[in-house]
Amino acid sequence: MRDLLKQGILGLLNYGDMSGYEIKTIFQQSLNYFWTAQTSQIYRELQSLEKDGWVTSTLVAQKGKPDKKVFSITEAGKEELNRWLREDSQSSVLRIPLLMQTFFRGECSYEENRAFFKRIAATGAVAAYAAQMGDPEKALFWKFTIEYGKMHEEMLRAWSEKCMKELEAQHEHFAD
Repeated sequence: MRDLLKQGILGLLNYGDMSGYEIKTIFQQSLNYFWTAQTSQIYRELQSLEKDGWVTSTLVAQKGKPDKKVFSITEAGKEELNRWLREDSQSSVLRIPLLMQTFFRGECSYEENRAFFKRIAATGAVAAYAAQMGDPEKALFWKFTIEYGKMHEEMLRAWSEKCMKELEAQHEHFAD
């Protein structure tokens, strides 16, 4: 699964040179809907990508701030990205920690479970992500992934609300 983070970073750098901070910011604004990455993971992967020869880095001097390391994708990195984009790697196996946790929630109290589903229903507030790259054709694919994220959040909200209703009905039934 870590390789997907590498591919995500290569994909972002394919749009243009970026610092690790800029990559993390874009992750939070777009890719985070379907793939999360911590800052430390991004920097670790950037080091690995550089070691593999898929990216290079340049130190950029800044006034009043520490120098900034800016990363660029290499031709070898573009070849790796294109290889990955063309491979048939869809997995039918779903690994969703939320569902694993839900499966065992029978061990928790009604109040804990209600709060759990309420938190899920309340998450959202998806910020619209515009076509920052200035390329409408590429921006269309960013839009597709963001729409998926929005639809996933809507599904989670509807599912958690349904779970809360069933939980409340069961709780009322046994409370009588």
